[in-house]
Amino acid sequence: MAGNREDDPMSVAFAEARSAERRGEAPVGAAVARHGVVIASGGNRTRGLADPTAHAEILALRAAGAALGSERLMDCDLYVTLEPCAMCAGAISHARIRRLYYAAPDPKGGAVEHGSAFFGQPTCLHAPKVYGGIREREAAEMLRAFFAARR
Repeated sequence: MAGNREDDPMSVAFAEARSAERRGEAPVGAAVARHGVVIASGGNRTRGLADPTAHAEILALRAAGAALGSERLMDCDLYVTLEPCAMCAGAISHARIRRLYYAAPDPKGGAVEHGSAFFGQPTCLHAPKVYGGIREREAAEMLRAFFAARR
């Protein structure tokens, strides 16, 4: 990874989350890195695209697959600002992501360390190495402020 914070994949994910928030979407962002270089990123677009599958992770995985010309992203790492849900965990598994890094846990909707703990299920095709809590406070504050403003 490059030393510059702007080139850091988690910083790219946070930039995508801020962009999503400006669009009125839940502030979640994701970035896919290969050999430490970001090759794709995305932020939530469920409302804007009227697509319940347009989560940040899904959009970033789709873009990475297109960039590499493959549905298998075995030498890639995914950085996300929020613990992925079950749908996204399934996509991460199918893409064969090597490592998953996420910021804030999601006790209600997450499926990595919470809920179904997807990667620990016997039916899981592939489980990445998982690292949670990276810039957790920053992500949690962004999410709290977003949802508080909508109540």
